[in-house]
Amino acid sequence: MPRPLLALTGLGRSFAAGDQTLAVLKDLNLTIQSGEMVAIMGASGSGKSTLMNILGCLDRPTQGSYCIDGQDTASLDGDALAKLRREYFGFIFQRYHLLPHLDAVGNTEIPAIYSGMGKVARRERAHTLLTRLGLEDRFEHRPGQLSGGQQQRVSIARALMNGAEVILADEPTGALDSKSGQETLDILHELHRQGQTIILVTHDLQVARHAQRIIELSDGVIVSDRPNPGAAPLQKQERSRKPHLLAAEQALGATWGRFVEAFKMALIAMVSHRLRTLLTMLGIIIGITSVVSVVALGQGARQKVINDISSMGTNVIDIYPGSDWGDDKADSIHTLVPGDLEALQSLPYLDSVTPATSSNLSVRYTNIAANARIEGVGARYFRVRGYELAQGTAFQEAEVQRQAQVVVIDQNSAKKLFAATESPLGKVILIGNLPCTVIGVTREKESPFGNSGNLSLWLPYSTAMGRLFGQTYFNSITVRVQDSVSNQIAEQSIIRLLTLRHGLKDFYTSSSDTILKTVKKTTATLTLLISAIAVISLVVGGIGVMNIMLVSVTERTHEIGIRMAVGARTYDILQQFLIEAVLVCLIGGLIGILLSFGTARIFALFVTAITMKFSLLSIIVAFLCSTLIGVLFGYLPARNAARLDPIDALARE
Repeated sequence: MPRPLLALTGLGRSFAAGDQTLAVLKDLNLTIQSGEMVAIMGASGSGKSTLMNILGCLDRPTQGSYCIDGQDTASLDGDALAKLRREYFGFIFQRYHLLPHLDAVGNTEIPAIYSGMGKVARRERAHTLLTRLGLEDRFEHRPGQLSGGQQQRVSIARALMNGAEVILADEPTGALDSKSGQETLDILHELHRQGQTIILVTHDLQVARHAQRIIELSDGVIVSDRPNPGAAPLQKQERSRKPHLLAAEQALGATWGRFVEAFKMALIAMVSHRLRTLLTMLGIIIGITSVVSVVALGQGARQKVINDISSMGTNVIDIYPGSDWGDDKADSIHTLVPGDLEALQSLPYLDSVTPATSSNLSVRYTNIAANARIEGVGARYFRVRGYELAQGTAFQEAEVQRQAQVVVIDQNSAKKLFAATESPLGKVILIGNLPCTVIGVTREKESPFGNSGNLSLWLPYSTAMGRLFGQTYFNSITVRVQDSVSNQIAEQSIIRLLTLRHGLKDFYTSSSDTILKTVKKTTATLTLLISAIAVISLVVGGIGVMNIMLVSVTERTHEIGIRMAVGARTYDILQQFLIEAVLVCLIGGLIGILLSFGTARIFALFVTAITMKFSLLSIIVAFLCSTLIGVLFGYLPARNAARLDPIDALARE
């Protein structure tokens, strides 16, 4: 006697019913040979469906053993049982259990996807099976477009897709009219003649009489196991796995193929539930838009402040008499002299040097008089401080040397002293009692602290010191460091030089680079703070994704059960729902980024002082955040889906 294909020994199945246990199957002993056509009969509640679920590895016994081709299933995990369902069993359900969003070919292909068969091979096999079953003109029809008999044929094609050795048919004619029912039985007979093992589960004696052997259950016990003399004889054929399936299982690209199919199925599920998908994305869209926009706004504001400070000279060092700011002895220290200026000008890492002396004096042009700040500066002053000339030119070193009576005025002075249509160039104005010719007008310069309404005029320092102020020392010296040199190193070198010249340190320095660093640090901190607040909306969006995906798992429990029944692994289910969650977040992230660009355009219409600055890094981080949120918040629903029990999942419509 050959080893039985299926063997049950002392098998029992019980279910918890409140505080009690309900025994549905009791001490069953049963063997089924390869090639048999067996009918399992019984009234409702007799345990026949439970027995079929155990035979098909959809359920587990609570006692006894169940062996498939000599392999005990008791020690197998979920994925190993899924492998048995892929390799040994094909299910024909009473209610067909077809996926409504897939067409006939798509439904037929599902088992082959999980077995790793190549796309071309499984598509050809699906076409062959459907054509064989008379559905060659229904390839692209979805279940809702097929009759009951046609849906049952698609279910049969799906059962045959992986070359199953055992066909488990649960009330295969129960939901069909007599003609369709007879056609289904004829198909099962044909499969039996080709050597496949057929197990019919039915309560109809007329259907059971098509089998070689009739097993009758009552209250979970086998009450009859008899041959059917009128049935066709046992088909004795050598069992062998289908070569193309073995190759598919071992193919290196099988895992990638399953991922691609999971990706497609996730897209189909998203499109099939468009409104739910959009609502799921909404939180991510808002979160990503907020984060990217806030970062861009922060970068724009930061750049604006930096540009404003840079316009004052970011590599500038000022030298003042005294020990520090607020030194009350500073006015009595007169050690910053022209000799220091010459020594500093000889330093190779300094771009330019200018002294400064200043005082407030009255200025007059014709009958217009005003009080202005008069500064005596060097020829390089305008480069050091980053001033540009709107009209005329600045004075040169030769004019400094000969104490020329020339002056450069600012825009405020030009507006105060001259008419709008009058050019200041070449006009002589009286500064104190000194007549000076206007040779240049500076361009208006924006300040981060606002534009001052004061009048400023610049003369050669030699002219101001010798002819206006009557002093031989400078109030300050300002140096501009070359761009390639560190301000800190240059500052230390200047301190050493002047200390050596003066014999003591009777001055102090102030670097604008320190201000810039402080501003950068402050704006970066503020941007980080605002971004952290915006990230909260991303987390809220992620929680929304998790909640909707949990609802999706609940709604699609039946679909999960179908996929598990045809051989989907735990990983396959986990992968599909995880991909769906990540896709939702990625697409939401992309929409959010596009919306943030739109926000920038609208922002530019109303605010011109600040421009939103987008960086590639922030966009990449936004995509990474979207992916991470999809993985983190999609994992729990995906895990819940993967952990569903196949038989419980199938029971939910």
